[in-house]
Amino acid sequence: MSTSNSGSPDPRPQDSYDAFLLLTFGAPEGPDEVLPFLENVTRGKNIPNRRLLKVAEHYDLFDGVSPANEQVRALLRAVLGRFNSMGIELPVYWGNRHWHPMMEDTLRQMAEDGVRRAMAWVASPLESPASYGQYVEELQQAREAVGSDAPEVDVLPVFFDQPGFIEASAARVQAALEQVPDDRRSAATVIYTAHSLPIPMAERCPYRRQFEEVCRLVSEKVRLDRFETAYQSRSGPPTQPWLDPDVQQLARQLADGGELKDLIVVPISFVYENMETAYDLDTELRELCRELGVNMVRAATVGCHPSFVEMVGQMAKQQLAPNSN
Repeated sequence: MSTSNSGSPDPRPQDSYDAFLLLTFGAPEGPDEVLPFLENVTRGKNIPNRRLLKVAEHYDLFDGVSPANEQVRALLRAVLGRFNSMGIELPVYWGNRHWHPMMEDTLRQMAEDGVRRAMAWVASPLESPASYGQYVEELQQAREAVGSDAPEVDVLPVFFDQPGFIEASAARVQAALEQVPDDRRSAATVIYTAHSLPIPMAERCPYRRQFEEVCRLVSEKVRLDRFETAYQSRSGPPTQPWLDPDVQQLARQLADGGELKDLIVVPISFVYENMETAYDLDTELRELCRELGVNMVRAATVGCHPSFVEMVGQMAKQQLAPNSN
């Protein structure tokens, strides 16, 4: 499998690709799936069972169903539709790291369908060993498990600075700002969030730099004079240093300083709604904002925004025919 962390994989002629593979994290779709899903996510990490049961309670608020899979299915339909309109004649497959459809099962199905080479797109705009890098590693493991019939897979690069992602993100920020009353909008505080990482990991990858760059690019598009950045959804022992400030910590700090009346939260590192947006932001952070007397508006993820779907199509087209205009 050929991959690249700094640019596109070697482009191939169009007829050498048989399929497009969308790679996502995975999520449960019912109460009975929550604990098995969490066990998959934490396998080999020595996480106490009581911690899993505590996290499972978050899913209870949503009847055990994460919003992620519905969002991914919608994105799959949108991407396939855009491919059809662009003349990209590739079937679209879906594989997950931690829940069905699992990567290995999808690759096995692709092999049965006669797929020999595919391009893969990871639904993660920022590059780190815990996100993009882990997808690449586990995809290779899945190919090895399938065996000699497994298709070769070229993994497309991260897309944090792609124009379509910037345009779609800016549209989501603008829509959130418009929910603030006119007379308070200019004073609203925008906080972009990304999933936190252990600091030693962050220091050996471009994740933090890419996060800061995408926030700058989106803010320029929206013509924001100022914005804040924060992290969310950290895990691991309290003694382990992770990227900060945590978004709740920052919101409390700004409110205590009298600077926070209207808060726009933008989960820029997530491209579709999931439990990190539904629970960590829409539940926990929103409750904190109520306590602080702060009006919180949460910007939607890019999801199926037309500019974002177009970006996926253009990335595939460029891989198929790198010299075309």
